[in-house]
Amino acid sequence: MMTNTLISTAMRVGLIATLAYAPLAAQADTLAEVAGRYKIQSSSRVGFTVSQVGGGGITGDFKKFSGVFSLDNSNIGRSVIDFTLYPESVSTGQARVENFLRSDAVFDSANFPTITFKSTQITQTSPDTAEVAGILTARGKSGPASFQANLADHGKNSITFRVQGKIMRSRYGMDVGTPIYSNVVQFDMTIRGQRS
Repeated sequence: MMTNTLISTAMRVGLIATLAYAPLAAQADTLAEVAGRYKIQSSSRVGFTVSQVGGGGITGDFKKFSGVFSLDNSNIGRSVIDFTLYPESVSTGQARVENFLRSDAVFDSANFPTITFKSTQITQTSPDTAEVAGILTARGKSGPASFQANLADHGKNSITFRVQGKIMRSRYGMDVGTPIYSNVVQFDMTIRGQRS
């Protein structure tokens, strides 16, 4: 009787251990599936907000961007991201605001047609999140920038991240309108990649 009880208890412990480790095994398979090189798709969204004293502010997105990222499942730190957006494509729903943002007061898109971000370090912060640090270059000025990336969805050949971060406008000579308009640009992006 005692032997049967011990065997039964051992089986239950074994089953619980198997169930507990099953998600980890599945996660390893998932990482193996998503590893690779991806091209950023035009269906992505690069949204931003600049708040204003008393409420309101400027909200918009960029319609044109490009880039690639490579995910290394054995060492997330070896993953890389290379992203370019085109400030001429800024969209806010207000032509006057868009023209102002494109002007030499802000993006100066005639002389600086691209804004680039190149990762320098990627640190996994949970099974499906990472902090992405790198160098952002705008208006001919470069500075450190970091974003938080959250794995939102993936298939066999596609992947989607929600990426958020804050950039100080003054670092790039675009702090016109402060302090009425915040010096901080908040980015909220949905980045979709297709395996290439």
